[in-house]
Amino acid sequence: MARYLESVCKLCRNEGEKLFLKGSRCYTTKCAIDRRRYGTGQHGQDRKKQSEYAVQLREKQKLRRTYGVFERQFAGYFEEANRQKRVPTGLRLLQLLEIRLDNIAYRSGMVPSRIQARQLVRHGHFTVDGKRCSIASYQLKPGQVVSISEHSKKFIKELIELNPATGAPKWINADIENLRASIINLPAREDLDQNVKEALIVEYYSR
Repeated sequence: MARYLESVCKLCRNEGEKLFLKGSRCYTTKCAIDRRRYGTGQHGQDRKKQSEYAVQLREKQKLRRTYGVFERQFAGYFEEANRQKRVPTGLRLLQLLEIRLDNIAYRSGMVPSRIQARQLVRHGHFTVDGKRCSIASYQLKPGQVVSISEHSKKFIKELIELNPATGAPKWINADIENLRASIINLPAREDLDQNVKEALIVEYYSR
C-alpha cells in the first residue's frame, strides 16, 4: 500500500490551515503552521489569486489529506456518496470518511492522531465486535463496538495518559476507561467540521 513519506507539516502549510495530522503537537507552539503560515518551497510566500477550479481543488485536497486518503480511494468514496440519493452527496461523503475505523479510533480519544490510528489498526491493535480488524478503511455501522486487543491495552492506556483526549463527539459513545467506542448514529452536518466546504468538492467532481 502506498504511503505519504514526507513531513505532514508541509501538507498543513500548503493548505494554509491546521489539518491536525500530528495530534497533540498541533496544539503547541511547535506547530509548523503557527511558525510559518505560508506554503513550502521558494514560491511559498507568493500571493496568487486562485481560479474557481483552484479553490475547488484545494478544498478537495484539504479534506483528502485530513483523513489520510489517497486520490483513487477518495474518488471511490465520492462515487459511493453520489449514488446515495436520500442524503446530500457532500454530507454522505463526510459520513463515509468519518465512519472509517481509523477515524473512530481517533475521534473516540483512544489515539491522538489519525495517522497513528491507521498505523495501530494495521498492526492489529483494534477489534470490531470482538474480532481483530487490521483494515483502517473498514466502514463501521451504528452499534458495532470498537475495542482494543487484550495484549495492547497497557500500551494504549499509556498513550492516552501522554495525550489526554478532548472528548468524543456526541454521535460516538466512547468509554475510555474500558477502551471501547461505538457509533450511536451517523453524524449530522452540524456535528462535523464547519470549516469544510463540501459543496466545492461536489462541484469539483461535477465538472
